[in-house]
Amino acid sequence: MLIDLSGKTALVTGSTQGIGAAIATGLARAGARVAVNGRGEEGTEEAAGRLGAEVPGAQVVPVAADLATEEGARRLVDALPDVDVLVNNLGVFESRPALEITDAEWRRFFEVNVLAAVRLTRAYLPGMAERRWGRIQYVASDSAVAIPTEMIHYGMSKTALLAVSRGFAKEAAGTGVTVNSVIAGPTHTGGVEDFVYQLVDRDLPWEQAQREFMRAHRPQSLVQRLIEPEEIANMVVYLSSSFASATTGGALRVDGGYVDSILP
Repeated sequence: MLIDLSGKTALVTGSTQGIGAAIATGLARAGARVAVNGRGEEGTEEAAGRLGAEVPGAQVVPVAADLATEEGARRLVDALPDVDVLVNNLGVFESRPALEITDAEWRRFFEVNVLAAVRLTRAYLPGMAERRWGRIQYVASDSAVAIPTEMIHYGMSKTALLAVSRGFAKEAAGTGVTVNSVIAGPTHTGGVEDFVYQLVDRDLPWEQAQREFMRAHRPQSLVQRLIEPEEIANMVVYLSSSFASATTGGALRVDGGYVDSILP
């Protein structure tokens, strides 16, 4: 399957590292002009430079903006008025005992993980609908379906994204714009390595720590390993293409079989 996104502009939020960076790379390899987003100018420029070096000839646009704020969202939209592919990847997570999550932390997780994506959908969906083509995706998580006791606030925000995605898919009905969420399973990123070491012995070598984490905290994974960011990116690139024109309103799983249910 040859995916060609030449002539399309893609925005990947929170794409200076981890899953977002892998998605941006995958879209650039498919020929899209890719906007890389982070909060700080320096980090965003560096990430764009790495992507340009990794994919020679790629069209990369660095756009620094804090999308957890209305001002940041306006700044990004002013810099990038139209996009064809919007990947709402921005998100934060942390481990916290359920009864110790403060009101401020609940609000922060909703602002960053949910409302930032809603703002950009509001901004870009009308233009996509007018052009009769567009792709909007929300990077959700297995935690949306199997709420982890150690981070209920994170699970709540990812469950909300599934509802947001389905709702906006209905809003986009008949326009040629597809809207989907991608349920990512436990994925190997720098941030997740830190998270793993919050839950297992910090003195363990990484491979052993990963196995212990999967055994103790994610035993239902069928691949019995952390997923690599590129595996998430493969699904996102497909959903961004013309091949996925009849896939909308869905919650597609790249979770290694972690969620023990048929739908989603």
